[in-house]
Amino acid sequence: MGKASVSEIKDLMKATGVGMMDCKKALEENDGDMDKAIEFLREKGLATQAKKSSRAAAEGVVTAVVEGNVGVLLEVNTETDFAANTDDVRNFVDAVAKTIVEKNPADVEALTNTAISGGTGTVGEALTELAGMKIRENIVIRRFLRFEGAMASYIHNGGSIGVMVKMDTDLSNDQVAAIGKDVAMQSAALSASYLCREQVPAEVVAKEREIMMAQMSEDPKMANKPDQVKSKIVDGKVEKFYKENCLLEQAFVKDDKLSVQEYVDAEAKKLGGSIKVVEVVRYERGEGIEKKEDDFAAEVASMMK
Repeated sequence: MGKASVSEIKDLMKATGVGMMDCKKALEENDGDMDKAIEFLREKGLATQAKKSSRAAAEGVVTAVVEGNVGVLLEVNTETDFAANTDDVRNFVDAVAKTIVEKNPADVEALTNTAISGGTGTVGEALTELAGMKIRENIVIRRFLRFEGAMASYIHNGGSIGVMVKMDTDLSNDQVAAIGKDVAMQSAALSASYLCREQVPAEVVAKEREIMMAQMSEDPKMANKPDQVKSKIVDGKVEKFYKENCLLEQAFVKDDKLSVQEYVDAEAKKLGGSIKVVEVVRYERGEGIEKKEDDFAAEVASMMK
């Protein structure tokens, strides 16, 4: 049994939302293996489904733009919220998004070498001037995606979350825009891990079943039930897992009597056509970026003493 470090405890607390001493015990019981420690906590009923990554906040702007049959989802990070909300940064982000629409660069590196829309230099040159001469703090174009087809988008809270929805449809973009936006808002609000159950890897479902069985073995009311009874209970829990984690199976936030898929189908029928949601991409500002936390290690060390 190994001793858990402060940084390991910190990472496990962020990944699971579980208290410090339980995280310390889980790490020590599993020789510092993070994945096994997360499973240990879930099997004890202490942690919900593990987060895929730390979601410590970072500043910046997420934008989603649809022009005709082209859509762009873009994240640009800054050091401070103040900088992110300046007109200079907002105008730069808009120009970069328009550049991606017009020039279709392959990646961020190619984008920085592309002539910026409405300007005289490249995106990289505009970025250097903005960061060094005007804002005077680090600015990073973190990621973007460009889509073609029938699209709808949604931006939440001035750029904290952006979602792009791509659809296959025999209707016009104008007809499906509001429906697609509703789906995008659903994604922004509830952050489903998958679009539909067919996209959930078999190993993920198998691991969920394993953890659910372990949870029942820890529950005095369930531990002595026959295996076939436990298996049926787990089947029901897996269905609940799909409804919580697959966007199209979630209860629609505007009418929880319908799933998102049922809402889309009903609206398409009203319009006399078909709509299939084929891709949903959600960017959350600062997702997975670690911010400096000067006092955390001292605080944990003090509590452990």
